Amino acid sequence: MQALQELAAKNGPLCVGLDTDPSYIPENIVKQYENAPAAVLEYNKQIINRVAADKTACCFKVQIAYYEAMGLEGLKVYSQTLKLVRDSGLIAISDIKRGDIGATSQAYARAHFTGDFETDIITINPYMGFDTLQPYTKYAEPENGGKGAFVLLCTSNPGMTDIEHQELKAGGLLLERVGDEIARIGSDFAKFYPEQTCGIYGAVVGATQVADARYLRDKYKDTFFLIPGYGAQGGDAAICKTLLERAGGTVNSSRGILCAWKKNADLEGKIAAGTLTMDDIAGAAAKASYDSKVDLTR
Repeated sequence: MQALQELAAKNGPLCVGLDTDPSYIPENIVKQYENAPAAVLEYNKQIINRVAADKTACCFKVQIAYYEAMGLEGLKVYSQTLKLVRDSGLIAISDIKRGDIGATSQAYARAHFTGDFETDIITINPYMGFDTLQPYTKYAEPENGGKGAFVLLCTSNPGMTDIEHQELKAGGLLLERVGDEIARIGSDFAKFYPEQTCGIYGAVVGATQVADARYLRDKYKDTFFLIPGYGAQGGDAAICKTLLERAGGTVNSSRGILCAWKKNADLEGKIAAGTLTMDDIAGAAAKASYDSKVDLTR
């Protein structure tokens, strides 16, 4: 988490979401590859290389669902994409939202912090209870890789109010109880990282929740945020900038970058003629990454 915080300060706070559905790639391009997963891998590779070279983002968030949906070949692409990100020098966030208990959680932690699916940071769902978080903390220790996690706190979907905004009998909202636990875990691990300027666990806080942004940023001043909802989901830069104060955060944009070719005026002729190339759509994604960085840092 510390490495991500430092990269966000250096490269800007953008997180490029590689939620790469084959349908985001023009059909004429997909047909040039052995199969759809192969086309997705090449698209991911070109975006990773360009973004890393341009230093327009600090990390990539790889949403596992899109790769699971492609079957076994898709999971191979997921593994290869994570390796490409980590080899690029940027941080890999695996958006897996695991949330289970005991031995199952231990297996999830082992699966995503070691082996074929090894990543730097994962997302965790805490709503089965805080014991679901404990198996992952082993891997946050320096000798076990110093891995990080973003815990769901205040998500970007409209239905978040169904659970996250519920009031507790003891007072306060459920999401506040979660935020307090994230902060507590950070305090417990301060002994391992005395110079760290943010907790080992971050929080997912959506850019679509205007009313919560100021309050949560001030309440959890030492927690680094993963901020979804910017771009295609309607979150704007003003909300993001509030959430980026204090310990900071990283702002995710997925479809706004992956599908940028669809809105690129320079490509209208090629789109109409069906002659787009992989280089064209990757170039549009790289430009969108640059434009997002400018929007978030101006």
